[in-house]
Amino acid sequence: MAEKANVILQVIPDLVTGGAERTTVDVAAAVVEAGGTALVASEGGQMVAELEAVGARHIHLPVKSKNPLTIWKNAARLQQIIEAQDVGLIHARSRAPAWSALLAARRCNIPFVTTYHGIYGQKGPLKALYNSVMARGDAVIANSAYTARLIAERHPFARERIDVIHRGSDLSALAPGAVTDDRKAALAAAWGLEPGRPVILQLARVTGWKGQRVVIDAMAALKDAGLTAPVAILAGDPQGRDAYVAELKSKISRYGLENQVRLVGHCADVPAALALADLSVVASTAAEAFGRAAVEAQAAGVPVIVSDLGAVPETVLAPPEVSDANRTGWRVPPNDPQALAEAIRHALALSADERTALIARARAHVTAKFSVEAMCAKTLAVYERLLAVRR
Repeated sequence: MAEKANVILQVIPDLVTGGAERTTVDVAAAVVEAGGTALVASEGGQMVAELEAVGARHIHLPVKSKNPLTIWKNAARLQQIIEAQDVGLIHARSRAPAWSALLAARRCNIPFVTTYHGIYGQKGPLKALYNSVMARGDAVIANSAYTARLIAERHPFARERIDVIHRGSDLSALAPGAVTDDRKAALAAAWGLEPGRPVILQLARVTGWKGQRVVIDAMAALKDAGLTAPVAILAGDPQGRDAYVAELKSKISRYGLENQVRLVGHCADVPAALALADLSVVASTAAEAFGRAAVEAQAAGVPVIVSDLGAVPETVLAPPEVSDANRTGWRVPPNDPQALAEAIRHALALSADERTALIARARAHVTAKFSVEAMCAKTLAVYERLLAVRR
């Protein structure tokens, strides 16, 4: 990065938790490591300490607000930061702050970058206009080819400015052997796991479209078929969705699955959870813009079954895109408990050699395409390309 333009400002609503927030911290660390200055403007959260630990600086601004007046005022605040800190480029990761960042970038004549981290609902012209800010960047980063196609369809004017950069994960922390026995034992005790029972893990927010209902129905189908040894762990934060949790508990009780399905709440140690799992399930009933859970399972050496929609074909290789001998997991129709149950049965029945070969293929696949290092290198290359034009 050039000396005068090596200050990068990222803008995101807050730094509480989630994939966009994790990516923000990872990219900030990469900017610092490359010799630049990393600034992040947000309303704060528990990840601020981690951000500052990598050498970045956090600036508290009310950028989570969708109030038009606040958005306008935030544009002026960001302009002041750009001028005071000699910011060379601004990168927005959400719609409300992106409008402020766009205005500030244009006033200061610096590059403006956006990242589509999700699939935004778009009903009606006003929502389409609101969403369009994410396609107005000098570079528009899509977190998958699926997302890129969606952007191009909705905002054809941005078609030539889209860069596909897949979400990256810290694969080293997930590698088999990276988790200590103490961590695994502590989590197994917390979840009440019994030795010898296969563990089917779903790591996802507890919300309807993530498919917890489908997993429970699949476990009921397995029970009806006489397969009662596996235990499904549904790990995720319900984020106040008490009615949905009550519905899931009622379904578990109605099927008599109390010994086979457990809602365990938020999981703070994902590598340990995956180290305990024999199988990972991503049962989403709506399209995923990327699908980090599937990538992390493969990195951890855990066979994975995913719903076949959205960006999933980019993360899990399976027929018909590849031969059965080259698959890295299984893809099943969304919202199909019987298909999921059959895939679970097949995955758990793999021989030791078949399982070892599948795991090796999956780890090679995600290491080549979905590491945090690859994501950060590609993101910094976008920055460098835009900054070079301004020099």
